[in-house]
Amino acid sequence: MSLLTSKPKGTADVLPGESEKIVFMENKLRECAALYGFCELRTPVFEHTELFQRGVGETTDVVQKEMYTFEDNGRRSITLRPEGTAGTVRAFLEHGLFNEPLPQKYFYLTSCYRYEKPQAGRLREFHQFGVEALGAGSPAEDAEIISLAKHIFDLFGVEKLRLEINSIGCPVCRKSFQAALRDYFTSYKDKLCETCLTRLEKNPMRILDCKSPVCGEIAKGAPRVLDYLCAECEDHFAQVKKYLTVMGIDFTVNPTIVRGLDYYTKTVFEFVSDAIGAQGTVCGGGRYDGLVGELGGVPLPACGFGMGIERLKLLLEAQETEFPPPDRVQLYLAPANAAYSFEAMRLCETLRSEGVSAQTDVAGRSLKAQMKYANKLSARFTLVLGEDEISTHLAKVKNMDTGEEKEVSLDRLAGDFLKILLSAQLGDIPAADAEEIKLTLLNGGKNTWNV
Repeated sequence: MSLLTSKPKGTADVLPGESEKIVFMENKLRECAALYGFCELRTPVFEHTELFQRGVGETTDVVQKEMYTFEDNGRRSITLRPEGTAGTVRAFLEHGLFNEPLPQKYFYLTSCYRYEKPQAGRLREFHQFGVEALGAGSPAEDAEIISLAKHIFDLFGVEKLRLEINSIGCPVCRKSFQAALRDYFTSYKDKLCETCLTRLEKNPMRILDCKSPVCGEIAKGAPRVLDYLCAECEDHFAQVKKYLTVMGIDFTVNPTIVRGLDYYTKTVFEFVSDAIGAQGTVCGGGRYDGLVGELGGVPLPACGFGMGIERLKLLLEAQETEFPPPDRVQLYLAPANAAYSFEAMRLCETLRSEGVSAQTDVAGRSLKAQMKYANKLSARFTLVLGEDEISTHLAKVKNMDTGEEKEVSLDRLAGDFLKILLSAQLGDIPAADAEEIKLTLLNGGKNTWNV
């Protein structure tokens, strides 16, 4: 077979079998966010380019090398979002959410786009879970944000994961740090990459985040930001560490963490694993107290993190986490011939209206072929619909795991079948109680039936 085209480099198709894993992860992430009081916020997949230039920073790798930017038909510069924080803050300001009680706490599950070299755990289209708390400047918020990330990893049973934290100070104390970095890197001007040469005057701290092996080696001997913190930033960092300690959250101070985006201030952190190779950071974040003001709002403190869904999935698979099996078809109705397909379709519709996963033949298969297909679907039960069943209004439902058969009335198939489902899970139901039993078997217990 000759394909017209294939998926673009750095993208991935999520096929059945894998998509269920993603949905399971997303549902758990939503549950964790709600537990900490975060509400979902969704923003457009593209924004005006200036949002990321001002918010993320013109000297970052993201803006300089990785953004998907284009001109639309109105000759406006548009960029596919490379991260979720800037768009969240833009929505917060545009809709006046700063007038609501603070802090405002949001989470998102979103796609992001960066032009990078594709490898395991790094795609050009990737997906991110993120949280943002806007309007809280206390070190307690830093600790709560970190606690939420740890809660997620604990919930998934992630092992051998370490939390690394640092403080990169505020604009006041960062001036002296930037000056020290400029002095240090100036002596290596002949060895720095072209990109870092442009950063040397504008923002030498970005050199610490360069992916070039040469620049990375030079950066090892650079001044450390912790030696330049002002009294306020030093106290803030000390309180963050105290909060984490009293919460029982282990951490290591790593003075080399600066994060790759310019909006960060004070606390920065990463959760790192050695189980997925070079792309070991599965969650990163920190405080960004200047971003709201930078984007045109009244300055407000803020804190958050981003967690790569693909990297989290890689991590779970690397430690052989058991994902829930895909949902099975609960009942497959097999018409013995085409004449009975109308009744089979009607019964399917009745079952589905009661929340039962049901399928029937829509491909004109023979009865034998239908049973093979039901096996491939891993149907829990099957029901053959032939002349006898239609005339008597009675049929037998077969348990495909045990081979056991039970008779049901087609006139009240949904109720009879739901009793069979309950019996398969809980054992036989006393006949005297059958009419009063309320079943909550499907859809996570959200549906209730009176039978």
